[in-house]
Amino acid sequence: MQDTVQDSVQDTLQARANGKRWTLDYPELGTGPLPVTPYLSPEYFTQEREKIFTRTWLCTGKRAEEIPQAGDYLVQNIEVGNTSLLLVRGKDGAVRGFHNVCKHRGNRLAWDGHGSCRSGLTCKFHGWTYAPDGRLVGVPEEDMFFDFDKRDYGLSPVATDVWEGFIFINLDPNPPETLHQYLGEVVDLLRGYSFDRLPVSWSYTAEQKCNWRILRDSQLEFYHGKSLHQRFAGSVMVNKQQPSCHVLDAKLFRRHSMMSFYGDRRNTQRTPMELLAAQFGTSLKTFPSVRDMDRWPLGVNPTRSKQWFFDIYYIFPNFHMVILSPFLYVTHTMWPVTVKRSIWNARGYFPQPATAAESVTREYNKCLARDVWLEDGSTLENTQRGIETGILTQYPVQDQELLIRHAHKVAEDLIAG
Repeated sequence: MQDTVQDSVQDTLQARANGKRWTLDYPELGTGPLPVTPYLSPEYFTQEREKIFTRTWLCTGKRAEEIPQAGDYLVQNIEVGNTSLLLVRGKDGAVRGFHNVCKHRGNRLAWDGHGSCRSGLTCKFHGWTYAPDGRLVGVPEEDMFFDFDKRDYGLSPVATDVWEGFIFINLDPNPPETLHQYLGEVVDLLRGYSFDRLPVSWSYTAEQKCNWRILRDSQLEFYHGKSLHQRFAGSVMVNKQQPSCHVLDAKLFRRHSMMSFYGDRRNTQRTPMELLAAQFGTSLKTFPSVRDMDRWPLGVNPTRSKQWFFDIYYIFPNFHMVILSPFLYVTHTMWPVTVKRSIWNARGYFPQPATAAESVTREYNKCLARDVWLEDGSTLENTQRGIETGILTQYPVQDQELLIRHAHKVAEDLIAG
């Protein structure tokens, strides 16, 4: 296996040296421009709702450790699916999902974002009570109902599974494939990554007045890095050997994709605060040590390049992981609301601080990530307004925006199928 990996690494590095164009490896994707219709059309949005968001596995962006005890629950509102879900830890340790709907008169059962129902979750309307496994266990004045059996009125379940601590749901009552089948190659590529040792360190949520694809596409490439994120990454991404290329590797799977990005430590200029943050912990602007790379998961810095910046993993349709080192990553979860509105949740995952200095470092990174994401966010609504002018009917896609082209093709195939 190790020899195979090394051969693949050498082939990729040689291809990069020869000016490889990743898109040409996938002729079925074409090289022409993409239409803007999906960003504007209510009819297309309806097709996405029916063919994608109610039929595929969706990452909630939530972690199983956020509900550690039996009876702990989270509420996940899914506007595009016209539903609200309860994610509950059972007494057996399993995480289950239910529609957040009382089976008496349809009231929303849990009104808050999280809580605990170890003694049962009670509807505020008429007092019906449900156990963590969804069973109806308490009905006030039950004797006044006719031919009534509590076993017929448990919460409606939704397909739920967990991968590497991330909670996924599927609104299809009978998913045609398991979550692991859906994730495919991603499971093996990221097996062994330290997801379980990196708790959520911060979380930002924003509502954007733009189509969800505009939001998603903004995180599917780093072509914009040298321009939009000059302070964070501009000088780091300057590739003197190939000034126009900053991609080390790209892989397209059946539904998902990944891209690995170049960065040159020698071009990194750090402020005193950045140097201090790096001294007392992990910093977003500090490159990871490239020692012991042979122990890293196969999918983290897959080319084993010493000039590696980070990897993007895109889990279709709404989840992104940005892996910046074996001990630091961030995630983005995108939720459509309407054709011109979406919800964006971005999170950072760091080691638990052991000292006050490490806590300061984590707070610094929280602010740095916020500023980078504000730069991303500054383009989204302007892009939506620009497309709505009608000036564009299509847009060109360059080689390092390959993941956008692939995501578009996956969606088109699902809608057509």
